[in-house]
Amino acid sequence: MKLLVNFFVKILCFISSLFPRTWLRKSGSWLGFLWFDVFGFRKKIIMDNLSIAFPDWSEEKKRQVGRESVYHLGYNFGEFFYLPSITPEWIEKNVVYEGWENVEKARALGKGMFFLSLHMGNGDLSASAIAMKGQELYLITKSFKTQWFNDLWFSIRGAKGVKYIDAHGSNNAFEILKGLKKNAALVFVLDQYMGKPFGIATTFFGKRTGTAYGLALFTQKTKAPVLPVYGYEGDDKKLHIVFEPAMEIAPYVTGDKDQTILNLTQAFNDKLEEIVRKHPEQWMWVHRRWKDF
Repeated sequence: MKLLVNFFVKILCFISSLFPRTWLRKSGSWLGFLWFDVFGFRKKIIMDNLSIAFPDWSEEKKRQVGRESVYHLGYNFGEFFYLPSITPEWIEKNVVYEGWENVEKARALGKGMFFLSLHMGNGDLSASAIAMKGQELYLITKSFKTQWFNDLWFSIRGAKGVKYIDAHGSNNAFEILKGLKKNAALVFVLDQYMGKPFGIATTFFGKRTGTAYGLALFTQKTKAPVLPVYGYEGDDKKLHIVFEPAMEIAPYVTGDKDQTILNLTQAFNDKLEEIVRKHPEQWMWVHRRWKDF
């Protein structure tokens, strides 16, 4: 099975390298069509989530945005096996970096930096494009229990230099601090639900939920800058990667460590909500974000 899957993945990567981006995205659109329009997988969750976030929207508007969101997931999958084939020339043609000067300012401080991010646009493509521009990048994410599949999956995602840290690994704190010492960027993706013991009660779009507090903890400890970073597809059909200025942390710091962590985590949620409102059709509404904490 392991050899068969490895062979199949290599074939997919090779085939993907032969086609232009428009064809890859078109193949992904069929996945979105089957997911949303034919089988309706998690369609109720998508519509319920949109009702929480945008209660004033019409049902037609919510269906439109929900459909576009799922289609974007299909586009991302269509491009996934192309990741190992990306070249600087391809990046020049298909990617726009907005606010890169904010990364350079953070890098000049020599403390490393945190990227506050979310599931918007093509995250794996964005990460690869950042690494290819010269910024060392570590993405904190979950790993698979099956080691050979985990190695295969992350070999594709990391083909262009992106490194990964297991979100629940026994030495992840050491790896994060080590990355900061190398002046790298550590990506925290905070838009998914997280219960206890790694999450705390917060609000997102005004509704109570659980959010991971790890970024707040490390921000308080290291004083490294936190830059909101996200990708979206522009009207020009290019991937735009936005690097916002470092967030102002001081207003959320109090004499109480726990209260500071809560304040910071809520501030991060508020920033992510602001980003989602800019491009709601490109966020991952299929996730159960508002589970009971």
